[in-house]
Amino acid sequence: MTQFIDLTLSGISNGAIYAAVALALVLIWRATRIVNFAQGAMLMITTYIAAALVEAGNPYWLALVVAVAAGLVFGALTELVLIRRVESAPPINAVIVTLGLLVFLEALAGMIWSDTPRAFPAAFSIQGYEVGHTRILFSPNSTFIVCVVALVALALGALFRYTSLGLKLRAAAFAPEVARLLGVRVGRMFTIGWALAAGVGALAGALVAPSTFVGPSNFDPILIFAFTAAVLGGLESPLGAIVGGVLIGLVLSYVSGYEGEALAPLAALAMLLLTLMLRPTGIFAASRERRV
Repeated sequence: MTQFIDLTLSGISNGAIYAAVALALVLIWRATRIVNFAQGAMLMITTYIAAALVEAGNPYWLALVVAVAAGLVFGALTELVLIRRVESAPPINAVIVTLGLLVFLEALAGMIWSDTPRAFPAAFSIQGYEVGHTRILFSPNSTFIVCVVALVALALGALFRYTSLGLKLRAAAFAPEVARLLGVRVGRMFTIGWALAAGVGALAGALVAPSTFVGPSNFDPILIFAFTAAVLGGLESPLGAIVGGVLIGLVLSYVSGYEGEALAPLAALAMLLLTLMLRPTGIFAASRERRV
């Protein structure tokens, strides 16, 4: 029973990390209808920036703010310099650009910071809470991650549902020609969407980093699990990203604990395939009716 509780708490903690990255994928999909496969590499760069600031003696919170700010700028520049060149081309072109950006950023990080992994501090203690005479695998830092991810999901949900900016972002993504006729500056909305997604990704990188070493390709598995979480919950839903991340975290924790870590990636792949076969739009996809 103790093992089951530890695995459950560990799964929730890791699931919150996957959910944080999944939120960035959901945000950029809702804003631009693009799946950004370079998201892991982009948040890796901003995490390296934060790690360099911490190693130079700066406070953790300053490094976190700088990382998020760098993510906002990085995302905007990526859209302006790269994605805008292919926005009128078939969607596969943008996917290829993000894959190329992934390879480029990982190679660039290796040249600048080398391939040697670096440790990154946590915001709070990573020692589990002590309940009675037992220490559980859930720490103050895990609580911080869960709370931050929940707040970001609520903020994104409110952005797209209740604000004019969110409405413009959705209009630009779904019907750019109509949005232009209505006075929406579609190019600016795409830039804002990429900036917000990269900012959320940078925040996710800082949350993820204490549980893994910072390295050029160390965030790739997390991106894969986060993408699975986003598809499972529905690429349209911030709530779906949270639920999908927690489900993926729990499944991977149980499989790793009872069957071995080698089977965990296969479990994630099986969940992705089942979702695509049974409900390709995700668990929280809203059903739509059209009158013809």
